[in-house]
Parts: sequence; C-alpha cells; structure tokens
Amino acid sequence: MQQVDTLHFHSLFTDGLKCIAELFVKDNHELRIAGGAVRDLLNGKQPEDVDFATTATPDHMKELFQTAGIRMINNKGEKHGTITARVHNQNFEITTLRIDVATDGRHAEVQFTTDWQTDAERRDLTINSMFLGLDGTLYDYFNGYEDLKNKKVRFVGDPSHRIQEDYLRIMRYFRFYGKIAKELGDHDPKTLKSIKQHAKGMAGISGERIWFELKKTLVGNHVSHLVGLMYELDIAQYI
Repeated sequence: MQQVDTLHFHSLFTDGLKCIAELFVKDNHELRIAGGAVRDLLNGKQPEDVDFATTATPDHMKELFQTAGIRMINNKGEKHGTITARVHNQNFEITTLRIDVATDGRHAEVQFTTDWQTDAERRDLTINSMFLGLDGTLYDYFNGYEDLKNKKVRFVGDPSHRIQEDYLRIMRYFRFYGKIAKELGDHDPKTLKSIKQHAKGMAGISGERIWFELKKTLVGNHVSHLVGLMYELDIAQYI
C-alpha cells in the first residue's frame, strides 16, 4: 500500500488532531482524512481545509465528545452525518461514512455505513475519492492516485449516474479539469456525452452554487477551452 510521509502531512498533527485521534483509537473507531485534502497532499500541497471521515455514527461521536468535555459547534450538518468538534481553538469536521439511498439531483438522503469503499463510490471524481489513514496509509479504491499522477479528471464509475445524483457535478468537472488536467482536450468522450445529456438538470441548481464552482473555474487553467465547452455542451444557458 502507498504511504504518505511528507512535511505537509506531518504538519497536520496539531495538539487538537492528536487529541481527537486518541479518542477515536481508544473508542475503536477509525478516523481518516478524506477527499480534497488527500488530493492536495498527494500533489505536494498544503491542504487549506481538512475533512475527516469515520466509521462512528453522529450519535456515537456526540457521546464521545461530550464524555471527553469537547465542545461541538454548528449542528447543521448533523442530519448528513457531520459533527464539528472544537479542540485547542481548531475546528474538526468529521463525517460518518454514508450511502446515498435516494437523490433528486440536488440533495441526497443518506444512510450510515462502516464500508469505506461504499462511501468512496458515492463521491464525484476519482481524485476526490481517496482516504488517508493517520498512519499515512493511502486508501484508493478507484485509481484516483493514478489519475492524479496522469492529470486525468474522471468520474467515479458511470459519469451519467454520478451527474444525476447531483447536477452541480457538471460544474465541478470543469473546475477540477482546470485545476488538474495538463492537456486542453483530454476528456473522456463518455463523460462529455453524459454532461450534454444531463445539461438540463442544471436548471434546478441555485445560482449561488453554480457561481461558487464557476468562479473557481475562471481562475484555473484552460479557461477559454472550458467556457467554449460549456457552450458546446449546452451548459452555458444555465449559468
């Protein structure tokens, strides 16, 4: 298994994270770094935000933190499985592994699981679907690291399914293409076909969410290529 042992990785181990990690180890629940922070670390970058995933349920985490006298803040994410703990003046956002049991193209109804691969499977892109153990072990179920090294932006599994789960993923595809891809036209034809096929789903996404992704695309690479592609794939009318 691939191991990460870099200065950026070790710098994450603040007193707060060490305290949280110790709690989860004692309680026999696994805690891993998830998503974008793993991608950034593998790319040799310091992550701006670090999200964590765990096998512990939200109720169990609340009990764990209350017993340890740790304050929890911002309970808005709780129904989706996210608990935010504040330790040593640092916030830790920790989400229970999930399965999407129902989606409407914007929101998902979730069920909690202890299966890491099942959670990875519901994520958007392979480069965002990896986990990193606190011992530095990389857990990569969909060849995300290979795609990252090769500057490939691919959906996890069938692009059509991933897009229909949340149509905003169309915009996220463009954003990450501008961030990761080296070549202008290195798109999987099946991905482009799926984007065009489901473009109308963007009509149900709020302008605020679309703008959040678009503004990041506009400061990335390949901007004129990607904007041209948005017109070509019938996305531009929804922006």
